[in-house]
Amino acid sequence: MVPAPLIDAVQLRAKLGRAVLLDVRSGADARARYDAAHLPGAIWVDLERDLSARPTDPAHGGRHPLPAATAFAELVGRWGIDPDSDVVAYDAASGANAAARAWWMLRSLGHERCAVLDGGYDAAVRAGLPTTAALPLPADRGPYPSSAWHWPTIDADAVDLWRRDPAHLVVDARSPARFRGEEELIDPVAGHIPGAANLFHLSLVDERGALLAPGAVAARVREVVGDRRIDAVAVHCGSGVTACLLVLAMVHAGLGVPRLYVGSWSEWCRANRPRGPVR
Repeated sequence: MVPAPLIDAVQLRAKLGRAVLLDVRSGADARARYDAAHLPGAIWVDLERDLSARPTDPAHGGRHPLPAATAFAELVGRWGIDPDSDVVAYDAASGANAAARAWWMLRSLGHERCAVLDGGYDAAVRAGLPTTAALPLPADRGPYPSSAWHWPTIDADAVDLWRRDPAHLVVDARSPARFRGEEELIDPVAGHIPGAANLFHLSLVDERGALLAPGAVAARVREVVGDRRIDAVAVHCGSGVTACLLVLAMVHAGLGVPRLYVGSWSEWCRANRPRGPVR
């Protein structure tokens, strides 16, 4: 049986010292926060350097394109991860900060024994888990034995077809204001993909930053996608990071794995593709 995609702080306490922990907090001061305090043994993971390839042209791949699977497999081995490792990723934003992206990449690489810490670093601190400034020295396990991404993705041309096909649905994880084009602080153009529906990622978490119960997530997802099969749903966000929380939530709810549009709005808006009215 594939392990659950979430682990809570109480469950994590029993795994300290045995699981490989990945600290995936992001932002300008994320490394400083990690250096000041992190969970014992947690390895610093940089969204820009470790979970993304360097973007050469965001109009072709977006702001956070996936690295080659072989390159990520080598990095995973250097983190001390092999097929028998339990892995827990955490961030400071309910998984949307980048922990869900790390989880998606590990699962897509073929590693099933991984989870996201529900509620993130703050939940661990509230639960009284210890923190440290000591830096870990993981043992290099050699490249992880995988050379391809296995979970479903979708490119911009296919998104352009899906958005016009009522049997399929493109779902945008960004805030309603960004979806409506009322604000855009990151990408050069505001708006959304024509025909897309909005499912704000924070509508799936509670006031303490934990994902809603599976039934509540499933109900919220079904409000947006209707009776479509989840493999007929593609999710995206600004650059393919926050959308991974939608994938995590759907797997948590037992709905299946939607396709991930990695380039997301950051690619779409730079490639002179159309912007559409609110759905």
